[in-house]
Amino acid sequence: MLSTKTFVERFPGTFYSIEGFISPDMSDSTAHTPNGSPKTPDSAYAGFQREDLLRYARHFVLPHVGPDGQRALAEAKVLLVGAGGLGSPVASYLCAAGVGTLGLVDPDLVDLSNLQRQVLHGISQLGQYKVDSARDRLWDINPNVEVVGHRARLTSDNALEIVSGYDLVVDGSDNFPTRYLVNDACVLLGKPFVYGAVDRWEGQASVFGVGDAPCYRCLFREPPPPGLVPSCAEAGVLGVLPGIIGSIQAAEAIKMILGVGTGLAGRLLIFDALDLSFREVRLRADPGCAVCGEEPTLTELVDYDLFCGIEPDTAAAIRKPVPQVTVAELEDRLKDEPRPFLLDVRERYEWEIGNLGHEGAVLVPYAEVWGRIDELPTDRPIAVYCHVGVRSALIVQQLMENGFTDVLNLKGGYLAWVEEIEPDLPRY
Repeated sequence: MLSTKTFVERFPGTFYSIEGFISPDMSDSTAHTPNGSPKTPDSAYAGFQREDLLRYARHFVLPHVGPDGQRALAEAKVLLVGAGGLGSPVASYLCAAGVGTLGLVDPDLVDLSNLQRQVLHGISQLGQYKVDSARDRLWDINPNVEVVGHRARLTSDNALEIVSGYDLVVDGSDNFPTRYLVNDACVLLGKPFVYGAVDRWEGQASVFGVGDAPCYRCLFREPPPPGLVPSCAEAGVLGVLPGIIGSIQAAEAIKMILGVGTGLAGRLLIFDALDLSFREVRLRADPGCAVCGEEPTLTELVDYDLFCGIEPDTAAAIRKPVPQVTVAELEDRLKDEPRPFLLDVRERYEWEIGNLGHEGAVLVPYAEVWGRIDELPTDRPIAVYCHVGVRSALIVQQLMENGFTDVLNLKGGYLAWVEEIEPDLPRY
């Protein structure tokens, strides 16, 4: 890598066309003409500070960027939804690139289980709001970027107001209600957004809301039934995968700001880390799309939890309601006879992190339930739980459909039990 001095000596015209405006030794003294008057900088670089010329030196010599492109980046306002796995590389690279204003929307706190992939955060930020932790790290990367933190969940009530203040949106969310909300808000406001998603060893990226290209709803008219697609916490994800997909999202955002290259609009890029392969699916706009079609029927934001089959007060509900029990109610019922049979349908590694074995819980992982259904009692109630209540709700529904009459889903799952009953148990 070239030293600063060597770089300036080798590319004197990179910064200013008049030799000596920045001297090879990078001294702070102002260069002068032979008659003693200050030298005038090349107008192409007017307005950049000495620190900018050094910080963005590789951009200034890069075709399709240069000083005009760097100004475009500095004037851009980008909203990032989610400061987690995908948000970490997106925010880091947009900040380093010099995007002028970077908004972050995330209601969550930094948790130890985040650090396997959310590289914006560290041990010293545990318990902090992610937007605060991210802002501190981003300002350490580039203090000239205005980082605007929104400590809130993006909802139908605030989305239009928040999104309207930005030029484009990068979606780093990890749930379907937010993805549909981001899409609809961007379409209604005429804002493009960069999509990314990760699951286990595979990731996807695309760009929606650009010209005649399709939107997210054109690709996915309806969300999958709740619980059908497990969350990151339930299915796992390769820690480096969000870094790869998030970097692609950052590159797409930068290209859109600069107006260069061929973007992912109309294309879905799919990456398989196990095979180390990329494949591409061509997308077409749906004339019958509810939000961007020829005769749109969705002209305002809706309740996206309900649209995705999730009740507003819990992630455990599914389209067909199932009997539920709160953690407080379950605690009381465990003191009486007949004592409910506690069925834990999480994975074995989750059980090892923390469990209710001391309350008599029995582990039967979700995929094994139907092969071990004879182990379930029929002479007493069965209370089913998982991490947050999604997998267990599906099991309860299926058990009821197969003749079990006294089955309950633990509302909020293991996490709710830890938060309300036994806070000393491990969280994850």
